[in-house]
Amino acid sequence: MKVLIDGEDFDSGDHYEVKNPYDGELVDTVPICFRQDVDRAIDAANRAKKELQDMSAKEVSNNLYSAYEELESRSEELAKLIVLEAGKPIKQAIGELNRSCETLKFAAEEAKRIYGESVPIDATGSVDERFLAFTKKVPLGVVGAITPFNYPVNLALHKIAPAIAAKNAVVVKPSTEAPLAALKLVEIIDNHFPNGVINSVTGYGSEVGDALVVSEGIDKISFTGSIATGLFISSRAGMKKLTLELGGNDPLVVLEDADIEKAVSAAVSGAFLFSGQVCIGVKRIILDNKIADEFIDLFVKEASKLKMGNPMDESTDIGPLINENASINVETAVNNAIKDGAELILGGNRKDCFYEPTILDGVNMSMDLVANETFGPVAPIIRVDRIDEAIKVANDTRYGLQAGVFTENVHSALRCANEIDAGSVLINKESTFRTDAMPFGGFKSSGMGKEGIKYAVEDMCKFKLIAFNCR
Repeated sequence: MKVLIDGEDFDSGDHYEVKNPYDGELVDTVPICFRQDVDRAIDAANRAKKELQDMSAKEVSNNLYSAYEELESRSEELAKLIVLEAGKPIKQAIGELNRSCETLKFAAEEAKRIYGESVPIDATGSVDERFLAFTKKVPLGVVGAITPFNYPVNLALHKIAPAIAAKNAVVVKPSTEAPLAALKLVEIIDNHFPNGVINSVTGYGSEVGDALVVSEGIDKISFTGSIATGLFISSRAGMKKLTLELGGNDPLVVLEDADIEKAVSAAVSGAFLFSGQVCIGVKRIILDNKIADEFIDLFVKEASKLKMGNPMDESTDIGPLINENASINVETAVNNAIKDGAELILGGNRKDCFYEPTILDGVNMSMDLVANETFGPVAPIIRVDRIDEAIKVANDTRYGLQAGVFTENVHSALRCANEIDAGSVLINKESTFRTDAMPFGGFKSSGMGKEGIKYAVEDMCKFKLIAFNCR
């Protein structure tokens, strides 16, 4: 597969292989781009931004809607590509494409709702009341989008779609582990916009990613990935605007008055979705001691029903992790927790890229398994006494992306909502819940800035004040 620069297929001549994590078979090869290739893509985007900005809001909206229609018609093709390159179970890949279509449709609508406002600059009394002033939102210029492997289409669209809705050209660098579906997405959007409005580059972060980050031709970087890479980007980006989505260590808090069946269902879907490779996955289950045993018995029963196997099989719930190193990292974190006193009550076995759905009891926050973000199908259980300790443990992390709380007591719900330090606190819902209508982004080391189409469009613009002396 090739990349797209200035509306044309491009191949650097050097390639890396994309392999299926399920069986190790070659899926495709992708160009290894270099700094001069990135510069070429950035130059194309800067040439194209004027043509995009000359388009009316209605034209941009209509073109995004046309792209949505094409994406919808090709959803099955892209979903199967995600299964092959990332090992995501087909039913979850189809769910990602359904969400991605909605993302594009939301962006098409938001393109027509980019408003300024009047400014009462005579409010100080020092300026004549006949002075007229208002703000206008204008595009930043060119947005660099650096995207992850776990939602290669949807998370790319959460950067691309609002950028174009706000009339910015885009250069996209997909993950090296799963670039294929993202490259197809770029081709689809390019079909509906002038050449150069969207471009793609592939290759290694140290070369391609860094070239995007330091380039004076890029006005904003939108990145989803690790804390370490996010910190490096922020140190290299200069005066660019940044949106950094840096993962989470999201708690599911289950208080003594919770609906246990609903909380267990949320824990199963939240901890094991896409083999736990989800930044808003349930990474810690914090249980009140009074209901812990009842919860665990039902949790083990329900998690045992999950089927692990070929991700192309519609009955599969658990596929492989993205590569064997990822699986080994999960195995190491679990084994270290067991050595430190955690009790293994389900799973705990690895084969190649597969790791079984695993539940551990007796976990504490000093263990690496929960002190850091474990990207795998692991549900660590931390027992607490009452709400005070539950909130304290929930906040005992450098992350603050999302949190879920299960309780039937409105006072407890409100207290958790106010005191848990996270970008979103979801009552009687797991942390994996996300829609395009909501602002998405965390506190602390989980990053900076907000995604969600309306909020991302806002951050893809800059404000200009225009004032008239009407005397």
